Amino acid sequence: MTGPRLDPDVIAAAVRAAPGVADLHGGRFGEVATLLPGRRVTGVRVRPDEVTVSVVGRYPATVAEIGTDVRAAVGPLDRPVHVLVSDYAPATPDDPSS
Repeated sequence: MTGPRLDPDVIAAAVRAAPGVADLHGGRFGEVATLLPGRRVTGVRVRPDEVTVSVVGRYPATVAEIGTDVRAAVGPLDRPVHVLVSDYAPATPDDPSS
């Protein structure tokens, strides 16, 4: 799929709402980003041949669960979606699994 679904802002919003995701992450050197006129969308890199999403995982989700959550949030695209779990958020006191 092409068009609005490849909008990095739309992808970022969908990924932030995924259950295993605490937030987006720019990568070690801020390299995971899409540059737009006058700004950047950190944590989502849209390229002609792939989409990369870098996230902060929400404990206790596993890397595999987070990858599944992110790909489900993004939905089917016309290119591969790579998911990087760059960090984990600590459990919060109100988290029933902690």
